[in-house]
Amino acid sequence: MQASLKLNKPFIPLWKNRDKRYHLITGGRGSGKSFQVAAFLLDLMLREAGQVILFTRFTLTSAHISIIPEFVEKIELMGVQQLFTVTKTEIICNNGSKLLFRGIRTSSGNQTANLKSIQGVTTWVLDEAEELVDMGVFDKIDDSIRSKTHQNRVILVLNPTTRQHWIYDRFVEQKQDNCLYIHTTYLDNAQHISQSFKDKAQQIKQRNPKTYQHTYMGAWLEKADGVVFDNWIEGKFDDTLQTIYGQDFGFSNDPTTFIKIAVDHKLKKLYLHECFYLPKLSTDQIFELNKSHAGSNLIVADSAEPRLISELRKKGNNITEAKKGQGSVSAGLLAMLDYQIVVTPESTNIKKELCNYVWLDKSSKLVIDDYNHAIDGIRYAFTHLTQKNRNFVI
Repeated sequence: MQASLKLNKPFIPLWKNRDKRYHLITGGRGSGKSFQVAAFLLDLMLREAGQVILFTRFTLTSAHISIIPEFVEKIELMGVQQLFTVTKTEIICNNGSKLLFRGIRTSSGNQTANLKSIQGVTTWVLDEAEELVDMGVFDKIDDSIRSKTHQNRVILVLNPTTRQHWIYDRFVEQKQDNCLYIHTTYLDNAQHISQSFKDKAQQIKQRNPKTYQHTYMGAWLEKADGVVFDNWIEGKFDDTLQTIYGQDFGFSNDPTTFIKIAVDHKLKKLYLHECFYLPKLSTDQIFELNKSHAGSNLIVADSAEPRLISELRKKGNNITEAKKGQGSVSAGLLAMLDYQIVVTPESTNIKKELCNYVWLDKSSKLVIDDYNHAIDGIRYAFTHLTQKNRNFVI
């Protein structure tokens, strides 16, 4: 490690670790984690010839503009420019080590297969790891990191999000023995940040302690900021009420979901139970699962798949299309907010979505199109049950 790049004490285990596969690097704003990880990767390339480091973000476009300049800055601070060649997508060391920059999702789709095919990767870095919500994608790339000549490392760098994220469950809650966990805050990086930053942090600490804990101290949230639904609890499903089912379709990355719902109009309660939440289902599999859970009860499904709905109906499912139109999403969500939502304890994915489904712009009632595979199916069935005028747009 060059003397011109000084390490923050909490990051020293990165250099000393020789046995753990996983490295979870979390921290709040100003914690210095990106700087320290970049310094570690460049030093690793210099120390060990033949390193192949894959640096990814879920979305990474124009790496030569967005991320590579940060590494070039550190190369210059280390005074070793003559040892590296920099292109638009790679940094290559003269000892044969290389650092590749790739996006998991690009304009042409998911690039997981292409990333898996890169030969000889010794270290995989997933930056802004909180953006990867599909654990299956992580596992596929993780399984491809199996060099026999170097220590294999998987480094996840992130700002903590909600406790429903798979990273929290897998690496924090379960405390894996083969995981090095480093958490830092701006207080660990105080010598490298301005006084105005520190003053602002203290002002927010006084004004909004919850925001301070999450943003600056890197605390995991129970629910995402700006969450749409804060009106839900765990409880038993009321089987005395009329029951129907909501369905949203997916295939490769997105799951097909099937949710049992009932509405108590007098008590203003909406009951939910997750029947299945599965990707890559064939039409026959969806039919069989629908039939086993719903029997002859009504299913209200995503109208974006009329051919699939028609095939399921011909096979014997009692299924109809949800009616959609201008403002249908916000209208359905606002109607659901008038009810207390009761979710069965085993409905894991529904609870995860409720904790992470957030407004994009609350004033205009726009939502972020994520964490909504179960919620969309719920909305279809809920609106069908509650609408008084059958011409009402849903």
